[in-house]
Amino acid sequence: MVVGIGTDIIEVSRIKSGVEKFGDKFLNKIFTETELEYSNNKKSEYLHLAGRFAAKEAVVKALASCCDKGFNWQDIEIYNDSAGRPFVRLYGKFSDFVSGRYEVLVSISHTESYASAVALLQTLEA
Repeated sequence: MVVGIGTDIIEVSRIKSGVEKFGDKFLNKIFTETELEYSNNKKSEYLHLAGRFAAKEAVVKALASCCDKGFNWQDIEIYNDSAGRPFVRLYGKFSDFVSGRYEVLVSISHTESYASAVALLQTLEA
């Protein structure tokens, strides 16, 4: 059963501007090493960073009921399986809340200028 849903859209240029203005400070605040490595190996690095950012925002919105009092961006990690499908790894209070009770599903889409994502929080099947 779905118990939370989140969606987000972001302009790729906003991520690029953040990187150009704040550099590694921005990147290391928002993204994990896994996310940076994945995006840095792509032709359109900013597009993939924007996709991960949108996915993280969507996850936060889907988990709003547990985590409305601040969070660490590093506690949400978006990674891809060998087929390229995006998945979510959670750490800290996000992991504590979800562990054994829920799963988080995520989907990312993008164009040249925008990235969007949807996240669903659903109960684990018994």
